[in-house]
Amino acid sequence: AALWEGETRALGEGWAPEALIVDALFGAGLDRPLSAELARRARALERSSERVVAVDVPSGLCGDTGRPIGDACFHAALTVTFHRQKIAHVLEPGRSACGEVVVADIGLPPTPAALFENTPDLWLARYPWPDVAAHKTTRGRLIVVSGEAWSTGAARLAARAALRIGAGLVTLLSPPEALMANAAHLEAVMLRPFETAPELAAAASEVEAAVIGPAAGVTPATLSNVLALARTGAALVVDADALSVFRDEPEELFSALDRDDVLTPHAGEFERVFPGLLKSAPQRIAAVRAAARRAQAVVLLKGPDTVIAAPDGRAAVNLNGTPWLATAGSGDVLAGFVGGLIAQGMESFEAACAAVWIHAACADAFGPGLISEDLPGLAPGVLRGLRG
Repeated sequence: AALWEGETRALGEGWAPEALIVDALFGAGLDRPLSAELARRARALERSSERVVAVDVPSGLCGDTGRPIGDACFHAALTVTFHRQKIAHVLEPGRSACGEVVVADIGLPPTPAALFENTPDLWLARYPWPDVAAHKTTRGRLIVVSGEAWSTGAARLAARAALRIGAGLVTLLSPPEALMANAAHLEAVMLRPFETAPELAAAASEVEAAVIGPAAGVTPATLSNVLALARTGAALVVDADALSVFRDEPEELFSALDRDDVLTPHAGEFERVFPGLLKSAPQRIAAVRAAARRAQAVVLLKGPDTVIAAPDGRAAVNLNGTPWLATAGSGDVLAGFVGGLIAQGMESFEAACAAVWIHAACADAFGPGLISEDLPGLAPGVLRGLRG
């Protein structure tokens, strides 16, 4: 402001409707709410955010959490920050308040990052494209555990998704009473009966990865099945009911996991196995990192700003999320995508990141009217675009 040679007005004075407004009041280090007058201004300008450019972060927004400090913050169409993005630029509601984010180079040397924006740049170089000598067993083998006869669809969604993402051989493990229901809907997915946890473990010992949880049932059998799978060496994708069944003894689950396993909760399931963590952590990234350390597995917290974290502290925030994924069964498809990529040899954190991005890109390609059954069939088009 000391270098400004143009006209200066008091903040309370009106602005011309066509004026470009540069919000440079406060930066990311603000630690107090906006004053009553500034909060009133922020609320009034929210309807005209297309005229606002923010410096660092919109004033009133906490750079470390992505949440307003107090009742209001400014909103911008464009935010120019410096050196690197901050948490407020990637986590909601800060992400929406910032609009487009541009990082300006101010001459500081690059520093190693443990927090990433989830884009193909993060994982595409290690995507498991098949080579000319590939066959179905070298492209990865996966099992998916089906629920009872009246709840088989979720596991089939996961199985189809794993095939479409590139796994060479996918087998649906089914209780005997669900065999006919599954057989009536499956073609390329193999079908195999099982009745006991040891039978399930025997099947898992022959494959690289396993998905359990979609409509599995919150039952003692599901708990036993998860623990049996964990002893086999197959990488696990633990979703839905297979998480909720451990709500009373989450440490029993964590003690069975290893760093190749992936947990894929939504916020409710996250609360069941990591009670209080979302509320006590300063923001979602910190909560998911803490969960990954506690579980010693990759944790993928689903949401409009899905966060993926590894036990070693790496974390990524997905920014291509879309409201078209707000439909029953989309999480089952995501579990299948994650499992299919791990089965092909992709490292679990990168597999989870890739699956989340591809999942959202599939939904965005379809748009309105999407149902979960559409998602697996959209993956080939997204993959063709990635391969170039």
